[in-house]
Amino acid sequence: MAEITAALVKELRERTGQGMMDCKKALTAAGGDIEKAIDDMRAAGAIKAAKKAGNIAAEGSIAVKVSDDNKRAVIIEVNSQTDFLALQDDFKAFVNASIEKAFAENMTEAAPLIAAQEADREALVAKCGENVNIRRLSSVQADLVGSYLHGHRIGVLVALKGGNVDLAREIAMHVAASNPQFLDPSQVSEEAVAKEKEIFMALNEDKIKGKPAEIVEKMVAGRISKFLAEASLVEQPFVKDPDVKVGDLAKKAGAEIISFVRFEVGEGIERAEVDFAAEVAAQVAATKQ
Repeated sequence: MAEITAALVKELRERTGQGMMDCKKALTAAGGDIEKAIDDMRAAGAIKAAKKAGNIAAEGSIAVKVSDDNKRAVIIEVNSQTDFLALQDDFKAFVNASIEKAFAENMTEAAPLIAAQEADREALVAKCGENVNIRRLSSVQADLVGSYLHGHRIGVLVALKGGNVDLAREIAMHVAASNPQFLDPSQVSEEAVAKEKEIFMALNEDKIKGKPAEIVEKMVAGRISKFLAEASLVEQPFVKDPDVKVGDLAKKAGAEIISFVRFEVGEGIERAEVDFAAEVAAQVAATKQ
């Protein structure tokens, strides 16, 4: 058995990022063999990662990468349990490595990236003690692709036919701010329109009561028209110049908006409600047993 020196513990700590005591325990269990200790810690890391998998990860970061010719781009969301971790170098490095790999291998969906990054994900989970997940990926190819990142929480890709990079970025910034649900009114589903009509009828029950059917239909039509404008990118007033619709802004520049992708950290993830008072009380009770 090799002597477990402070220098050996220090080397293992630097190579794995684990605590001093964890490193010493691993070296002792491995008989002083640092390579075996690393393998054992990786295996344990996979176990830790599996245990953390049930923890809700609704924070994290969005990353984008656009080709030099602005014709191809990739956007990903990587989740963590806390925003604190999303700001740490280890997490940022994982996100950066993930977007670089997705772009280099021209990935169009998340599954191959998740598989390729699993070992690194498990190592990060073992080191940081939080659940980490690559949640989603979208790839865009067009005559021109623009992007915008709002901090690390919102990312947008916009595909144009014609126009220029500056225009694409301006529209991407608008998408980040206004969060349109559709490109144009033709893309709004019948289900979405029916749901909006149902909501309007419920909220305006008192106003509608007793009115002729044709009047009610006009009221509903007015609300649906407003909904289509609010939800559709090309119909929205441009945030920097509300007198101009986004679609008209593109047309004036000789461009057509083909598509857009907007990722916001944690959107659609159901977050657990935490009763901190109850949690603390439970911990205090446990210490008295």
